[in-house]
Amino acid sequence: MEHIQEQLLEQEEYDESDMPPSSLKAPGRSTRLQIQRSNVCSRAYFVVVMVFFHVYILNVIGLLLYVHYNNGPGDLAVSGDGATSASVRESAAPLPHPAPDSRELHMEDYSQSSTLPRIEGIRVGHVQQVSLVPERTHEMRTLSLKPLLFEIPGFLSEEECRVVVQLAQLKGLMESQTTVPSQGQEESNQPLLSLSTEEVFSLLDLNQDGLLQKQEIVSHSRSRDGTWLNPDNLRQILTGLESCPRGMLTLEDFRSVYDVSQRPGQQRSRKLRSQFKQRNKHTWLHQGQGSHHVLQTLRNRVITLTRLPSTLVELSEPLQVIRFENGDFSNAHRDSSSFQSETTCAHTRLAGNTSALTEVSCRYLTVLFYLSSVEDGGETTFPVADNRTYEEQALVQDGVDLTDTQETCGRGNMRIKPTAGTALLWYNHLSDGRGWMGELDEYSLHGDCPVKHGVKWIANSWVNVDPDHQQQVRYQTLVAQRHRVKSGMEEHYQPVSHSALHQDL
Repeated sequence: MEHIQEQLLEQEEYDESDMPPSSLKAPGRSTRLQIQRSNVCSRAYFVVVMVFFHVYILNVIGLLLYVHYNNGPGDLAVSGDGATSASVRESAAPLPHPAPDSRELHMEDYSQSSTLPRIEGIRVGHVQQVSLVPERTHEMRTLSLKPLLFEIPGFLSEEECRVVVQLAQLKGLMESQTTVPSQGQEESNQPLLSLSTEEVFSLLDLNQDGLLQKQEIVSHSRSRDGTWLNPDNLRQILTGLESCPRGMLTLEDFRSVYDVSQRPGQQRSRKLRSQFKQRNKHTWLHQGQGSHHVLQTLRNRVITLTRLPSTLVELSEPLQVIRFENGDFSNAHRDSSSFQSETTCAHTRLAGNTSALTEVSCRYLTVLFYLSSVEDGGETTFPVADNRTYEEQALVQDGVDLTDTQETCGRGNMRIKPTAGTALLWYNHLSDGRGWMGELDEYSLHGDCPVKHGVKWIANSWVNVDPDHQQQVRYQTLVAQRHRVKSGMEEHYQPVSHSALHQDL
């Protein structure tokens, strides 16, 4: 260190000795050190760096603009996970396809409806929480296991009940009263018109060749009013035709078969063969696109509650609204039907079996809404709910038919008093063990007790399912295809305004 200081002192003495006398500073004045500027901090170098920096920025901006205007703005869209996704575009397509409307039917669900979710009942009295509306939960109580029946209080608000009732009144209600056969009259086994055997044969013989073929008999199954033949008659006639060696029936053959088909059944109680009786007024309310938002909300709530594919619910029947006044009722019945080889579901008839004898209602489940409370009477009754076993003969006790709600409503196993806003859900069919709809649940028998005081308003929402899974898929595929064709036609053929039409002319 001392050596370095000595060298510095010697250097200073050397510099001072070399300087001319005139440059020597006067004693007592401060000495200013001479600092040499570095080349790095020179002004020229700084200008060069800034020029290159601005040129680089301009090149980057130009590159981004080039990519943007050559590939289109859609190719720079950023997906939800932050990655850049390039849209696939057809160069031949002159116009972009419009985004799908959220109000359209969820037709893409038809391939996903391979299973039907079922709510577990656990045990009678079990309560589970369900979320049907935002920021609120509903309690769903199990009322019975046979049938699987649930009660959800507060499913509808008071305002929603009022709106549905008003919409039904605006639509207009029609009578649902059915005629009651007299004591000595043959009931459902007789046609409504009195026709001789020869007249019935002539009506069935379409080509008037004196012979009845199977197709001629089946063709008359489209008459659902029972004026000619009911399904029981048709089944027995077809059975006789199949046993005939020629595969055709002559008038003599038909006479013997037809006489047998007119005899009342001996295996079933005559009381239970009576017509379904009811007295009320009803109407149907559309819940699809263009309907009142309350009706669409109820349908979406049913989808959430049942956990079924949205397509099944959207393609089901409209909402049925029923009004029961003083004395009105409906006998015990089942909302769905047993499926047989000679029947087809009414809702899938577009893709159904054209040779089926008759169409039946195929309703996987029922959601019933109470739109009003009733002061007295009007209960919903399930006569055989949670019986140990089901026997049709057990419905007749001491000569009284339990399905006759006018007389025996109080003797049913379960009665539910109407409360505005409450909903009931029950399954009309069992599971087939593979996640699809199985056999009809005989315990789903239910009816409406007579209203004694007040007015009862209810609404039924049914979910239609074909027991034949492939048939249901074909039906939904057919509807989806028709929907796409209709959407394409609406897209290409826009309505012409009066001004545009005037200009064209």
